[in-house]
Amino acid sequence: MKKRVISLLLVAAMTVGLVACGSSSGDGKKSSASSDEKILSVETGPDPETVDPALNSAIDGGEMILHAFEGLLKLDENGDPEAGQAEKWEVSDDGLTYTFHLRDGLKWSDGSDLTAEDFVYSWQRVCDPNVAAPYASTVLGMVEGFDEAAAGDIEKLGVEAKDDKTFVVHLANPCPYFESIAAFATLNPVQKATIDANGDAWATAADTYISNGPFYVTEWVPGSYVLMKKNPNYWDADSIKLDGIKFNLIEDANAAYSAYQTGECQMIKDVPTEEIPSLKDSDDFHVEPIIGTYYLSLNLQKEPFNNKQVRQALSLAIDRDYVANTLMQGTYSPAGNLVGPGWKDTDGSDFSENANGGKEYISTTDYDANLQKAKDLLKEAGYADGKGIPKITYSTNDAGYHKVVAEYLQKAWGELGIDVDVEVVEWASFTPMRRNGDYMSSRNGWVGDYSDPSNILELFTTDNGNNDGKYSNPEFDAVIEKSRTTTDAAERSAALHEAEDILMDDAACIPVAYYNDFYLMSDKVTGAWHASNGYWYFMYADIAE
Repeated sequence: MKKRVISLLLVAAMTVGLVACGSSSGDGKKSSASSDEKILSVETGPDPETVDPALNSAIDGGEMILHAFEGLLKLDENGDPEAGQAEKWEVSDDGLTYTFHLRDGLKWSDGSDLTAEDFVYSWQRVCDPNVAAPYASTVLGMVEGFDEAAAGDIEKLGVEAKDDKTFVVHLANPCPYFESIAAFATLNPVQKATIDANGDAWATAADTYISNGPFYVTEWVPGSYVLMKKNPNYWDADSIKLDGIKFNLIEDANAAYSAYQTGECQMIKDVPTEEIPSLKDSDDFHVEPIIGTYYLSLNLQKEPFNNKQVRQALSLAIDRDYVANTLMQGTYSPAGNLVGPGWKDTDGSDFSENANGGKEYISTTDYDANLQKAKDLLKEAGYADGKGIPKITYSTNDAGYHKVVAEYLQKAWGELGIDVDVEVVEWASFTPMRRNGDYMSSRNGWVGDYSDPSNILELFTTDNGNNDGKYSNPEFDAVIEKSRTTTDAAERSAALHEAEDILMDDAACIPVAYYNDFYLMSDKVTGAWHASNGYWYFMYADIAE
């Protein structure tokens, strides 16, 4: 649908008119970066589905957006909101009005002025049903007038420009994490004139990809690289040490590893799993926890996944300890809950430690008991020994451990008497396929954009654009709404925990493992950091001689 069209445009439009010349990119194509420039060369994923801030919901596209754009606020090295395009802001005593004061002299990468009206336009655009931003309700659902705006009357959204430098947001109810929302990439400003002139294609060509962050795109060769150069119009340009960043668009982990070994890349996200045993003791190999969960989506609109007992059985049949510590070689951690370690409860404690009376929803240590219960559940559902259940197709992309996990699921669900076919889908088609519901079961996952657990729990509300399993439960929606509207921290915490109770009991998805990021980065790269939201921050990086 809309997203699929954008993905195709991305490949088609960016290919036109991009002539590469200069240093080698490793596949016969060349970039125009000169040899005396300080260009950091990294691999953080293949061609993204989209790099439109309003539309992106994936880490790879988000990584590029992070370096090309900046919102009202941004996140510091500790993940805390700090001044971005806004140099200061105030919150009213009732917590319902946020007033952001923009910096003097803000510019777009093309040198034109950036004003508070650009934020009004950009935030209204996220609500526009014709844009179909997947994060719309998550990031703006608390803003006054959101429902009317999401229904098409976007000017009803409670945002206004008091003058060129003053942007005001009116909330329908207090939101204790709204400063994190103001730093979230979906709400980055985008240039109206460019979008009016180019439509969806604005984010598919270097010359129309106008941004406002520390870097801007100068070249994009699909399947090869994206080259960003330092943006001289960025308000903090004097602090940027790099002349540019080259994002190498590599989908194959072995090719990424080869590029790292030859020095073509100074950092790679995708490390071949077979190399991990030999790399574990290397100083440049890093394994760092992030707030995220690797889970499976079941399309609840298709049989047999509309049966709760079947979903529960499929979940219990998975040996999570074996998956995380054997198949994934300890680079992930077994997940008995949806919301794992690192997410913050309303009192600042770890949300997962307060969940389900302090116990895992699904034991990650007693697989034999889980498997027996799974068989009993199938029998109660009328599918003893799996008889009567149609063959399940499990969809995945072939990267990291995804295919290995898929092959394991064939065996694990086979223990229940269920036949499973594995469908490997290329990355460019995978996420739109899943979002559109064109699958039976699929690998999925979520890395938190901020540490409030609502960020992962709200995925499963009926109207959420990232609700790939099409889960819908009025009771769940009601407790999420309660968590959004209450001003009492303890009541909000209770509502969020109740939401997870409902999800886990319903087996709305199947959590398998908690994410850790593992990657290689040269010790010559300084000043960069890896955040708990799964992003690498290279904007203040340098390369030692």
